[in-house]
Amino acid sequence: MTQPSSERGQGAADVDLPTQYQPANVEGRLYERWVSAGYFAADASRDPSAPSYSIVIPPPNVTGSLHMGHALDHSIQDTLIRRRRMQGYETAWIPGMDHAGIATQNVVERELAKEGKSRHDLGREAFVERVWQWKAESGGRILGQMKRLGDSVDWSREAFTMDDDRARAVRTIFKRLFDDGLIYRAERIINWCPRCLTALSDIEVEHADREGELVSIRYSDDIVVATTRAETMLGDTAVAVHPEDDRYKHLVGTEVELPLTGRRIKIVADEHVDPEFGTGCVKVTPAHDPNDFEIGRRHALPSITIMDERGVITAHGPFEGLDRFEARPAVVAALREEGRIVKEVRPYEHAVGHCQRCATVVEPRVSLQWFVKVEPLAKAAGDAVRDGRVEIHPPEMGARYFAWVDNMHDWCISRQLWWGHRIPVWYGPEGESFCAGPDEEPPAGWTQDTDVLDTWFSSALWPFSTLGWPDGTPDLKRFYPTSVLVTGYDILFFWVARMMMFGLYAMDGVEPFKTIALHGMVRDQHGKKMSKSFGNVVDPLDWIDRYGADATRFTLLRGA
Repeated sequence: MTQPSSERGQGAADVDLPTQYQPANVEGRLYERWVSAGYFAADASRDPSAPSYSIVIPPPNVTGSLHMGHALDHSIQDTLIRRRRMQGYETAWIPGMDHAGIATQNVVERELAKEGKSRHDLGREAFVERVWQWKAESGGRILGQMKRLGDSVDWSREAFTMDDDRARAVRTIFKRLFDDGLIYRAERIINWCPRCLTALSDIEVEHADREGELVSIRYSDDIVVATTRAETMLGDTAVAVHPEDDRYKHLVGTEVELPLTGRRIKIVADEHVDPEFGTGCVKVTPAHDPNDFEIGRRHALPSITIMDERGVITAHGPFEGLDRFEARPAVVAALREEGRIVKEVRPYEHAVGHCQRCATVVEPRVSLQWFVKVEPLAKAAGDAVRDGRVEIHPPEMGARYFAWVDNMHDWCISRQLWWGHRIPVWYGPEGESFCAGPDEEPPAGWTQDTDVLDTWFSSALWPFSTLGWPDGTPDLKRFYPTSVLVTGYDILFFWVARMMMFGLYAMDGVEPFKTIALHGMVRDQHGKKMSKSFGNVVDPLDWIDRYGADATRFTLLRGA
């Protein structure tokens, strides 16, 4: 309110004071003043006697926007970094974004679809240019939201997983891993998304219980198998039994006719089979099941692919051209007509893998892909925690970490996308190959691999690529290893374990962070994780608009 002129001191200006504190009138201007004054800027050369303290922000997807989980995560980091800053430490809190390969490509492809186009209409080069354009105009909205939250990051160090410096780091570590025999190309069974049309790593597949049907099929008088995916029998190349199962010992080495196809397939003995489960007979489809793939390798079985990349049946016969989910009941009906169906259990609840990005049911598929040989890298990541060089908080989360790194499969790192770091391998006219480092040129006329790297490959370099690696920069010497990694426990496998593996490898055994601080999920009133796909997201900016950033942050921190 404005004081009457008789009550104001001589020369005093008219001042309108709100009846209560309005954070929006203060916080934005105050934050900009802090940034302009350089209060958040780190300087590796400043006061070498001062202790160092550094945090890399978990890079949010360029397609994302701030949600309550980000707000909690950033509030914890900001509390730690501001405290150390006030204690006289040289602090670096490094912001940035992830290019989010599948998610970002999907966003831009949806935009093109509105124009009646596909990425193939543009071609690869023009499509990638379109994605960069989208990133410049619409991507990274979350960085502006971070300012609203008051994050005291050093904006001069903002990084992006596909900027030039990060691209050089990716090429460097790929080349080193390749030369050390830790990256290889091979035909393996992988997780395939028929919608995104790309391979997925194990951790990009989310399993959920779904109702299906368990069908028992009589292959012969002696052989009955059970399956929830009847359509895959079209690709069977064997039936497996346990070598010590007396019921079937006399059949091992013989053949049985595969129903509906007329093909004859082997009966093999394999210890993978559980003789106590079902009939003790297992159908073997090496091209469409990971366990069957391994049985096939052990017994040199042929591998028959019966579906194309979109999940459409390609096996010659009456089912050709049907979608996999159309083929399933059609195959069962045909078997029933022949009197082959022994038993049907419906509904039958079982775990089904879904693409993390689009929720499409994943299809196991034999494919030629690039892999990281993880065994030595994962062992080093486990040892760093076991011997105390890296601490996990809360300590009970260590069991989850070890369960992953101690049992990790080779990591499929190639993706059939156009947006991402392209595999730096070129092929010659006679099938020769050449892996080029960042400062190497491939032979003239050779063709580069069309696949790109898994998004998590580049984000695994984050703790050191953001500090200038592969160069021995002052930042790298001053701020690596980083002091603490703060993140939700849900990406312990996706990101944390991968940073541990690559950090220890690239930095000659020096861990990427001293402490892993895992916090819980922000959930709704039903205990469900907040997610756009669930429609239960609360936008922290709504709270900031109503109550201010300080009150929002305090509430989240106290709740945690």
